[in-house]
Amino acid sequence: MKIAVYGKGGIGKSTTSCNISIALARRGEKVLQIGCDPKHDSTFTLTGFLIPTIIDTLQSKDYHYEDIWSEDVIHKGYGGVDCVEAGGPPAGAGCGGYVVGETVKLLKELNAFYEYDIILFDVLGDVVCGGFAAPLNYADYCIIITDNGFDALFAANRITASIREKARTHPLRLAGLVGNRTSKRDLINKYVEACPMPVIEVLPLIEDIRVSRVKGKTLFEMVGSEPSLNYVCEYYLDIADQILSQPEGIVPKDIPDRELFSLLSDLYLNPINEGRHKNNKENLLGFTTI
Repeated sequence: MKIAVYGKGGIGKSTTSCNISIALARRGEKVLQIGCDPKHDSTFTLTGFLIPTIIDTLQSKDYHYEDIWSEDVIHKGYGGVDCVEAGGPPAGAGCGGYVVGETVKLLKELNAFYEYDIILFDVLGDVVCGGFAAPLNYADYCIIITDNGFDALFAANRITASIREKARTHPLRLAGLVGNRTSKRDLINKYVEACPMPVIEVLPLIEDIRVSRVKGKTLFEMVGSEPSLNYVCEYYLDIADQILSQPEGIVPKDIPDRELFSLLSDLYLNPINEGRHKNNKENLLGFTTI
């Protein structure tokens, strides 16, 4: 099974991805996490350091694939999760999608791409071009990380549009949303009411999730010294169980941008009377709803 994890930049995709990877490993799966961000920090929480990237390794070998071994690019992380960082071109140059393709190509050359029960692609930020959407070419499911905020849900809707387009030619389905560090879910509920999709889990708003990233540890590793965090790990284990149940998934239908702006902005402006959005003709930016 191959899973692509998307969401707005800074929403907590990598932290969530690492904890889901550990949860899947705890369920007995052989897991590979592939970081698809040029910052190459997706697997930092699993390894505790910035591992060498695929691109760095290819460049050091003058792109001679036959001179590269699995141990050059696949690094063991906490809990037995294997880790790869695709890396990327210099800032402002090249295409990240090309790098993802080269990463998959190399892993296939090494006979490693099909050796895992689960491969999880942790993808940078919003989908703004075909390059950003490249991991969807290889995925069975997409999971979108969000919170209860306007910007995160707007990004989720853009990702939803990409899933719909890719599903025309690939066996791709949306597994659902995961709310990260969220105390309320009124905007999430409003969005999935207008754009039906599963909500897999909503993680609690606790500082330890954010701090785990800074410490370079997953919540599962932190439990060793902080047993009180064990209940948080249960959330990730629940996500893993839902993934392993091989859900049917959906091909979602995104909401037009102006309609979504009107829907969510009205809920911000009128939190008491949630139904009023149906009568509003303009949103915060002056767009007329369609």
